[in-house]
Amino acid sequence: MSRKSRSIPGEKAGSSAGLARSAGSVSIAVFFSRILGLLREQVLAGLFGAGTAMDAFVVAYRIPNLLRDLFAEGALSAAFVSVFTEYEQKRSREDTLRLVSNVLAVLTVTVSIIVIIGMVSAGRLVTLLAPDFADIPGKVLLTKELTIIMFPFLLFISVSALFMGILNTRGYFFIPSFASSCFNLASITIGGGLALLLPGWGLPAIFGMAVGTLLGGLAQLGIQLPLVLRQGFRPGFRIDLRCPGLRRIGRLIVPAIIGLSATQINIFINTNFASRCAEGSVAWLNYSFRLMQFPIGLFGVALSVATLPVIARQAALRNSAILGETLVSSLTLAFALTTPAAVGLWVLAEPVIGLIYQHGRFSPYDTFMTAQALKFYSIGLLAYSAVKIIVPVYYALDDTRIPVIGSFIAVAANICIILATIKLLQHRAIALSTSLSIILNFLLLAAILYRKLGGFPAVRLFFSLAKILAASGLMGAAVWWISGLFGKSPSPLGQLVKVLVTILTGMACYGLTAFMMGIPELREVSDKIKQRIFDR
Repeated sequence: MSRKSRSIPGEKAGSSAGLARSAGSVSIAVFFSRILGLLREQVLAGLFGAGTAMDAFVVAYRIPNLLRDLFAEGALSAAFVSVFTEYEQKRSREDTLRLVSNVLAVLTVTVSIIVIIGMVSAGRLVTLLAPDFADIPGKVLLTKELTIIMFPFLLFISVSALFMGILNTRGYFFIPSFASSCFNLASITIGGGLALLLPGWGLPAIFGMAVGTLLGGLAQLGIQLPLVLRQGFRPGFRIDLRCPGLRRIGRLIVPAIIGLSATQINIFINTNFASRCAEGSVAWLNYSFRLMQFPIGLFGVALSVATLPVIARQAALRNSAILGETLVSSLTLAFALTTPAAVGLWVLAEPVIGLIYQHGRFSPYDTFMTAQALKFYSIGLLAYSAVKIIVPVYYALDDTRIPVIGSFIAVAANICIILATIKLLQHRAIALSTSLSIILNFLLLAAILYRKLGGFPAVRLFFSLAKILAASGLMGAAVWWISGLFGKSPSPLGQLVKVLVTILTGMACYGLTAFMMGIPELREVSDKIKQRIFDR
């Protein structure tokens, strides 16, 4: 059943409690998705470890995924939501329906052409992205075949992102966010099942995971379609290139794509360097980054999804003061949730990686190397979540130039840091450079936005961050001490007990310390939760 956001009497638009309530629906759905995502990674780790097949799968999946982030869940979402919100506020229903139909038709045709070109050029793309794969016989061919299987995934996920934008703007958050759970579920059941069956037919087992990924994208699209149709929108294939809304989306999306392309260039560079490190480096980085995406998705993405429609409305009304308040509330909540998660991931990297991945063909050595990458990735967790919140503010203000500049500065910093550290740190250098470059990007975007909005409550944000860092530090010390008491357990049950006890203790320590320090956003959200519980 879909969960539609409803306003609470007396609650400010864009208030911490209101954003947290909307983000809560997203977080619940994202939580299931991330759990299933980790289960999917467990299946991959158990079946394929961190060897040739897994390296090939990661690179093959990354090729359409680069374009997915570029078109589907990046520039398209931000540009479409801004224009769609304005149409909902100021235009007739007929104009809004025509806009959606037109955008869907143009998107389908454009992405289909890209998919065909990508499948034809798969071999060249693999060689470009991972040139050192040619040193291992059969690795380039395997990666090429996997790329061809998975490329149509881009079309399914792009249309799914459009549906998500429509539903989020209409106040529906749960089903669009739960859609990614359907992707993971299909990937696990279909992909894992085929991976066990295909070797009996003379085909590589990893092909099964590729087919599961493709059908997972279709499932993610299909789960949202009934709710979109209930909103009155009907798919159509009439293309009107003179449509003002379509043209405005085009004006927003082109520079946004240029800006987001910097992120994809970073991923391309990182993959290229990782393919030159020891075999398994691509997989180690992928496993660790996937785990780091759990708190990013749970907190950063959830707050970004909940904040974007609010910010788009405030930007359309030119209300900079309230927009600044909304931004600071969102950033404070993101900091309060991701900072302790980052500290926890650093302290518990090895036991968490061992518990989740060390099964089947995933060795203790793979655990150690993946945990090392996770520690360096965790340094940038706070900035990752913050950038997901702050960049859509620029799009809502029709300013895509600054995110472009910031992203390309981050690319330059990423290259410099990798070149300076890769001989010493190997694959760890890539995780470190990723974190430091995203921190630089966030600081630049925040400073410029402060001037652009004529200021926002930065002092409140800094004081809250200082309290959050202090509470997280105390939590980290407590978790480290308790983890040391357990030592290393050879049994999975012992590992599970150790991780659960340390995490629960850390959460209790952080929660108590943070509330004693009086972080306003956390108190407001807590009071709202208590009110809703006792009102029942």
